[in-house]
Amino acid sequence: MAKRVLVVEDNELNLKLFCDLLRAHEFETEPVRDGREAVDKARAFFPDLIVMDIQLPHVSGLDLIEQIKSDEALKRTPIMAVTAYAGREDEDRIRAAGADAFVSKPISVARFVDEVNALL
Repeated sequence: MAKRVLVVEDNELNLKLFCDLLRAHEFETEPVRDGREAVDKARAFFPDLIVMDIQLPHVSGLDLIEQIKSDEALKRTPIMAVTAYAGREDEDRIRAAGADAFVSKPISVARFVDEVNALL
């Protein structure tokens, strides 16, 4: 059975890239374009992993990570943050919010896939 990955990304090209990459590696994906829907989608989809953009309109990816990690049904789900914020302080903040891994944009395809596999 394919591992399930929820992809939260507002940029349509990045969302397509992440989902296509994951599907090419035989993961089942559920795209989420609006971060305000992420927690409800995660509860309904039961992902094995969440790939989360940090810079989202309407809601911060950091806030979403904290919400997911405080949700009893979702708190054990690993989260991989994918963001253009690439400084050391940014990574520390993202990990402090609860992210299990961090990949900076623009992504390296090999590193992205390696991180996904390491989390699963």
